[in-house]
Formats: sequence, structure tokens, C-alpha cells
Amino acid sequence: MSLTREQAAGRIMVALDYPDAASAEALVSSLEGIPCYMKVGMQLYYAAGPGFVKSLKERGYKVFLDLKMHDIPNTVKGGANSITKLGVDVFNVHAAGGVDMMKAAMEGVDAALAADSSLQRPLVIAVTQLTSTSMKVLNEEIGISGSVQDAVVRYAQLTKQAGLGGVVASPQEVELIKAACGDDFQTITPGIRPAGADVNDQTRIMTPRQAIEAGTDYMVIGRPITAAADPRAALQSIIEELI
Repeated sequence: MSLTREQAAGRIMVALDYPDAASAEALVSSLEGIPCYMKVGMQLYYAAGPGFVKSLKERGYKVFLDLKMHDIPNTVKGGANSITKLGVDVFNVHAAGGVDMMKAAMEGVDAALAADSSLQRPLVIAVTQLTSTSMKVLNEEIGISGSVQDAVVRYAQLTKQAGLGGVVASPQEVELIKAACGDDFQTITPGIRPAGADVNDQTRIMTPRQAIEAGTDYMVIGRPITAAADPRAALQSIIEELI
């Protein structure tokens, strides 16, 4: 696959795993002008709030709000409505919440768009299994039998049935998901580590080039960029690997 630099940058979601907005600001500023996504997770969102998300949008970044909603359908519907009003590009729920819960998320999105035509429709995706989940954890602790891959594909199929646009999954499951749900079904993959980078707490990983070749649509990359001595150079090196 041949990508331009802009296309390659647009496939990368930088994980802003910081405790507050001030800590994230230096990284965000250092990447100014590179058309990547910024992923805002629980720690940063709970500390900095919706204002920080809006500030990223105002600076021209695309935003993946990674809050992994998992609650009763009506609560998730309300949460999805509020998130859509923020103008984020991507957000997620847990597929383990079931089809009705995921459908409720889409109802929340639709209600927000109906009330304000200036809003964009976000890509709504579902988490299948966390990339820290091993088969032992899946079988013995979560209580789901079979392989991690089987569980991921089942959740992906339920996600598509509910009308969502894709899933979060390990890069190692991308080909299985595409085979089961179609090439248009989007995959966002954490567990991406450039060659030579620390594995940290991920157990199912690939390099950026391997993930793209496996067919993934977007890659979430955190510490290999954010913990680098020169984050901008680290991101540009990954982009070069993809073109």
C-alpha cells in the first residue's frame, strides 16, 4: 500500500495519556501542523473536560474521544448525545454492553444531529477485547470460553449488527474482522509499537507497517511518540515508515 505523508499521518491517533491539560499542551504544540488524530482518554478527559476537546478541534486536530461507554442503553444514549455535541470525530462504547446498548448510542448521535445541523456525524466504534487481554484472562477471569480471536470477531459482528462503523481491536485480529464484517468496517488498533520500542503492558502488538499491511484503518500510538525525547521526530519517523 502506498500512502502520501498526509494520508499516513491521518491514519495515526496519538494517545494523549496525560494527567491534565497543561501536561498535554507541550506534546500537542510540538505536533502542530501534522494532520494526525489526537486520542483523549479517561484520565485526561476527566481532568481537563470538554473544553480541552473543543480546544483541540479549534486547533485543527481530529479527535478520538476514548471513554469506552458501557452502561444501560438510556444512559449510553445520553452520553453519545453529549459527545456528538462536542464535535468529536470518533468515539467508542464497549461491545460487551450488547446490541441494544450500541443501538442506543446511535440514537443519541442521531438526536444530536437532528437538533443541530451544523454538527458532523462521528464515527462510532466499539471496543471488542482490550489489547491487554490474554486468553488466560479471557477464559479464567472474564469467563468467556474460546480464543481471544473468537471473542473479538463475535463482538465485531454484533457491533456491525447494531449499526456502528467499526471496532477497536488488536492489529492481530484485523484480517479476521474484515473477513467477517467487510472491508468498509473500520478497525482502530492499539498495541502498535515501532521496531525496537518497549512493549510495556500490551500483549498483542504489531509494528505500524505490519498493521497497515494487515489492513487496519487507524493506529493508536502513545508512548513511542509521547515519551520520546523528540515527539515530533518520532511521529515523523513512523510516517516515513508508512509511505
